[in-house]
Amino acid sequence: MKAVVVHEYGGPEVLKYEDVPRPEPKENEILVKVIAAGVNPVDSATRSQKYAQFLHIKLPAIPGYDIAGVVEKTGASITKFKAGDPIYAYIALDKGGAYAEYAVATERESSVKPKSLTYVEAAAVPLVSLTAWQALIDTAKLSAGQTVLIHGGSGGVGSFAIQIAKAKGAKVIATASTPNQDLLKQLGADAAIDYTKQKFEDVAKDVDVVLDSVGKDTLARSYGVVRKGGFVVSLVARPDPAELEKDGIKGAPLSVEPNADELAEIGRLIDEKKIKVIVSQTFPLAEAAEAQAQADTHHTRGKIVLKVAEEPK
Repeated sequence: MKAVVVHEYGGPEVLKYEDVPRPEPKENEILVKVIAAGVNPVDSATRSQKYAQFLHIKLPAIPGYDIAGVVEKTGASITKFKAGDPIYAYIALDKGGAYAEYAVATERESSVKPKSLTYVEAAAVPLVSLTAWQALIDTAKLSAGQTVLIHGGSGGVGSFAIQIAKAKGAKVIATASTPNQDLLKQLGADAAIDYTKQKFEDVAKDVDVVLDSVGKDTLARSYGVVRKGGFVVSLVARPDPAELEKDGIKGAPLSVEPNADELAEIGRLIDEKKIKVIVSQTFPLAEAAEAQAQADTHHTRGKIVLKVAEEPK
């Protein structure tokens, strides 16, 4: 099969499009014919010695964690899926393998593809939607009537976080640059902040939850806008214990885990038209290096997706 392989650490140019053996599913795995694969900033971790060691990735490795496709074959202990089923999955960070014509996933990582989505749209969902869900719902325990400040609302995680928060009945304040203010409103944000023109602290006060995907100065300035007893969850840094204690708030970093039940629930919200999926660009699998270079800018509107095969009729 064709796949994109990393043989050495470096920039996007180390991604090589080549022939590799097709994987065989183990007893607890599903072999998926990949129709589309999502591209995330974290995918470039495979190319970084620091992150690859942290994630226990050994080279050569096939990057990518989001797939949408059709079940080709199932291992002996698989009960939820059969050959021909349309699925989407978030493959755990220590495995990857999405940038390929075939990939393996477990039942814990996979759910039935939402009926209302194309495979390209479905591939844009798993990692970022689960990140947003686990940050807001599982970690920060966001509930109806609360207010959440979402930094980077126009990106992959942010665009899902806005919609998940609204679906749960929360009020949403979101930040993005000037060209993405309209998108924040379309996604349902109650207040849109252009961070290039105004400070979020001037708009957001006494919020219940902050979702930070920026870190550094943005995280440091966020503690002061959270009400006593509120929560800061960061995707890129560990919230400062001294700041949390000083302001009487709670905080945690987030590392996303595969969760088939949550992926199924997100799929239901998508099919109920409560969440829409934003795909800004698609690339063929052979152009994965260009796709990753764009993702590495951290200024993608919604998601980038690799088209691996034709959509089944």
